[in-house]
Amino acid sequence: MAHAHGHHHHHHAVPPDRGAQTREAHKVTLIGAVIDFVVGVAKMVTGFMVGSAALVADGIHSFSDILTDVFVLGATHFGRQEPDSNHPYGHGRIETLATLWLGSVLIFVAGGIAWASLIRLVAGEPIPAPGLWAIGIAVIALGAKEWIFRYTMRVAKRVNSRLLEANAWHSRSDALSTVVVLVGLIAAQFGAGWMDAVAAVIVGVMVGQVGGRLLWESSQELIDTALPVKERQEMQAVAEQVPGVRGVHDLRTRTLGSQALLDLHIVVPPRVTVSEAHEIGNAVTRRLREAFPVLADVTFHIDPEDDAGETEHSLRPGLPLRGDVEGMLDETWRHVRVWHARVALDLHYLDNQVDVSIFVNALPEGQSLEQAADELRAACRELGWIGRLRVWQGPGKG
Repeated sequence: MAHAHGHHHHHHAVPPDRGAQTREAHKVTLIGAVIDFVVGVAKMVTGFMVGSAALVADGIHSFSDILTDVFVLGATHFGRQEPDSNHPYGHGRIETLATLWLGSVLIFVAGGIAWASLIRLVAGEPIPAPGLWAIGIAVIALGAKEWIFRYTMRVAKRVNSRLLEANAWHSRSDALSTVVVLVGLIAAQFGAGWMDAVAAVIVGVMVGQVGGRLLWESSQELIDTALPVKERQEMQAVAEQVPGVRGVHDLRTRTLGSQALLDLHIVVPPRVTVSEAHEIGNAVTRRLREAFPVLADVTFHIDPEDDAGETEHSLRPGLPLRGDVEGMLDETWRHVRVWHARVALDLHYLDNQVDVSIFVNALPEGQSLEQAADELRAACRELGWIGRLRVWQGPGKG
C-alpha cells in the first residue's frame, strides 16, 4: 500500500526541429555578418588613413554588431551544453555573463570614441577634408546595409520569423549611423571639418546605447526577473485547464539564457492516489511544454488541498507519519478486534488531521461496520489528530 515517491519532477525539453527554415535563417545572418565585417574593416582603415574620426567610429559600430553575433553564437554553444554535476541547472547563465561583458566593452569603446572627438572639437584642431575615397566608402556601406535589410526582410517573411524581422530592422537602424557619418564627411569635404567630430560623437553615443541595452537585459536576468505578467497568466490558465487540476498557485518563473524555468503547485482532489496525482502533474507539464517551447524545466509540487497563502508546511508542526500512527493506534486499540483483523490501512493527511481507513476481509463475529467503527471511535477519543475514521469490508485490498 505505502508508496515512497517524490513529488518533485523534472522534465528536460527537446528543442523542436525546424531544420530547413533554421538553415535559411542562419545563411542570411551569416551573409549579413560577412558584409558587415568587410564594410567595417574598410571604414576603419579608410577612416584612419584620411583622419576621419566619424568613419572610424562607424566602423566600430559595424563591428560591434558582428562581435555581438559571434559572441552570441559562442555563448549559445557553451550555454547549450547539457547540465553536468557541477551545473545541474545547465549552463544558460554563460550567455548572460557574456552579454554583460560585451555590453560593458561596448560602453567603454563608445565612451572612448565620443571623448576623443569631443576633445578634438574643443581643441579646434583643423580636420582635413576626407576626400572622395572616404565618401565613396560611406555610400557603398549605406547601399550594402539597405540590400541586407531588403534581403533579410524577404527571408523573414518567407520563413515567418519574428527574430529575423527584428534583425532586419536592426541592420536598418545601424544604417542610421552611416547616414550621420556621410553627412559629416560631405560637410567636412566642403570645409566644415568640425562636422566630422560631431558625427563621431553621435555615433559614439549610438554604440553606447547598444551596450547599455545589453547590460540592462542581462542584469535583469541575473537578478532572476520573472517572465512578463501576461505570459505567467497564460501559463497559469493552461495549467488550470488540465482535467483533475483543482487549482494552481505559487507559480514562479525565471529566465536562464534564452530559456525559462517554471515551478508551480498543483491542487488535486484530496483522495486520489499518489500515482494519479503524479500523472495529473505530468499532464500539466506536457501541456505547458507544448504551449510554451521556451520552458527548459518544469517542476511541480502536488497539493491535496489549496494552501495558497498559508505558512510553508515544513515550518509548521507536522503530523505523525505511518510508523508512529500504527504504534499509537496499536496502543489505543489493543483490545479492539477489528483493528487486529485489518488487511490494510489508508491514511489521508487533510486539514491538519489524519483520516484513517481500515480495510478488513471479514468483520469480527456479530459486528456490523457501524458497530466496529463506533468501537474504534470510542477508544481513540483522546487522539486529537485523528480525523475521519472509516472501516471498509471486502476483498481487493491488502
